[in-house]
Amino acid sequence: MPSIAIDVMSGDRQPRDYVAAVARALAEDPELSVVVVGDLAVIEPLLDAAVTGAARRRVERVPASQVVAMDEPPREAIRRKKDSSMRVAIDLVKAGRAVACVSAGNTGALTGMAHFVLKTVAGVERAAIMSAIPAAHGHTHMLDLGANTKATPNQLLQFARMGSVVARDVYGIERPRVGLLNVGEEDMKGHEIVQAAHALLGESGLHYIGFVEGTHIFSGDVDVVVTDGFTGNVALKTMEGAAQLIADRLRTEFSNGLYSRLAGVVARPVLRRAAAGLDPRRYNGACMVGLSGIVVKSHGGADSIAFSRAISLAALAARRGLTAHIEQALKGQET
Repeated sequence: MPSIAIDVMSGDRQPRDYVAAVARALAEDPELSVVVVGDLAVIEPLLDAAVTGAARRRVERVPASQVVAMDEPPREAIRRKKDSSMRVAIDLVKAGRAVACVSAGNTGALTGMAHFVLKTVAGVERAAIMSAIPAAHGHTHMLDLGANTKATPNQLLQFARMGSVVARDVYGIERPRVGLLNVGEEDMKGHEIVQAAHALLGESGLHYIGFVEGTHIFSGDVDVVVTDGFTGNVALKTMEGAAQLIADRLRTEFSNGLYSRLAGVVARPVLRRAAAGLDPRRYNGACMVGLSGIVVKSHGGADSIAFSRAISLAALAARRGLTAHIEQALKGQET
């Protein structure tokens, strides 16, 4: 398959962590090719050490002289960082040298640059950030997770259509159940925007099951949860904080005295299985759905395991022809 462009300079981690992720992804996927973008003086020694054997033939290196800071205003990044690793990776998708790009950098800058360079597919007003979240049965797909702090009823409808396509064509859910996040399940609840979106979704032809609350995200009873980016991002960060609190509390309790430590030893196999299923690294990588090319946003603090998952997600989306399927869906050819 054509290459995935990877920005290894942006994010909270060091380039060595992202290069290690590249090596892991190449080892796990023998058909994967990558274009690694960054300061060659920094990344070339790292690549030479991390990527060995035949995998080296699947790595291209492209220079970039700038890096977008995590706190940099998006407009400034678009105007002044045209040779940043983030911008160059997106440009490679635009030029057709890569089928997708992956970055752990500044979300606002990545969203702004991707819209500016790639534009949205025909019929899409705004792209949305979509990711998988562990649930009681498999996982739930949620969007928008931060690309758009506000959304109109029609944009929420478009998010639902795009989310349904991703759940079906990338994750193999035959007829995804779509829910609209609200303060209650009753039809009369919610402000005028969600009420208008509720009416549009009811007539959309999607498998729309109505309003859902925050608890339904984890229930396994809905496949795609739709909301605006402000609410979605707050919900996502709350989930991450709650998961960290539970993990920290368990560690504290199981180290509190001899009997607690013994109980921890007995419970360790069960706890490890539960932790593996809920490990956020397994779900790292959020597609910016609705763009004319594939862009995957990794968590800024992703380690090599998590970042490699984002690379794998980009490759999967490219192989499944995600952009073309979304364009067809929004032209009314599919529901």
